[in-house]
Amino acid sequence: MIVFSDMDGTFLTSDKDVSPASTAALDALAERGIGFVPCTGRALTGVPPQLLAHPAVRFAVTSNGASVVELDPDDPSPDAARTLRTVPLARESALAVWRIAREHDVTFDVFADGHSYLRRDLYDRMAEFVSEPGTLASMRGNRTPVDAEPEQTIASVGTLERLAMYWRDRRDREEILRALADVPGIAVTSSHPKNIEVMDESASKGASLAWLCGHLGIDPAEAVAFGDNFNDIEMLETAGTGIAVANAEPEVLAHADRQTAGNDEDGVARAIMELLGAEPAPAR
Repeated sequence: MIVFSDMDGTFLTSDKDVSPASTAALDALAERGIGFVPCTGRALTGVPPQLLAHPAVRFAVTSNGASVVELDPDDPSPDAARTLRTVPLARESALAVWRIAREHDVTFDVFADGHSYLRRDLYDRMAEFVSEPGTLASMRGNRTPVDAEPEQTIASVGTLERLAMYWRDRRDREEILRALADVPGIAVTSSHPKNIEVMDESASKGASLAWLCGHLGIDPAEAVAFGDNFNDIEMLETAGTGIAVANAEPEVLAHADRQTAGNDEDGVARAIMELLGAEPAPAR
């Protein structure tokens, strides 16, 4: 068995913490030699350090599947990680997306080289786009404000992983989505009620799950995956067992094999302990 789990809205609490029950579940996996793979839309630098350092965590899937990395057990920091697979977003595609976005009142995150970059004035306005305190604090902590224009950032980074836009007015969302339908070679998804995410059309959590299982010689049928949002659907379908948390979007629940408790009720931890036949995770 190998476990893949989305982070925000799934494994992490709404305050973006790793709960004691979740830590206990990771410990139980490590004791049995079972890997736990954070599988997230975040850049690698946005994955909680305590997860990267945990002995159950050797690999991570980041930027919605655009990158698969192997962590150095002696130095689990993002800078020491080795990239095993990447599905970069073409710069011309990214520029086409920026030309659409700049006509609307949205943020514009550039995920590249394991980091996330946001133009400083938009970084300073994030509270206008995201109201949840935990999400807002996490976004601020996981993004690097830059003074360059997005087209300059797109040109200067090494490996371009994905883009994200947070919107305030639903009309902006609808107009952007209509325009994105005419951009070739991209995939469009969402992991938050007010965002739009863009990757290369071949990048997804599900594809990276299948690739990493093949790399490790594990049948994807032996994989267990957890998720809550639209960018998790393919991952849940690719794994042998796809489990949605109770707070998942209705469409995600429909694609899951089963359901567990919500992210604030330690749903992932409970399911892992049940799969292991271990004592239930301690109550919060």
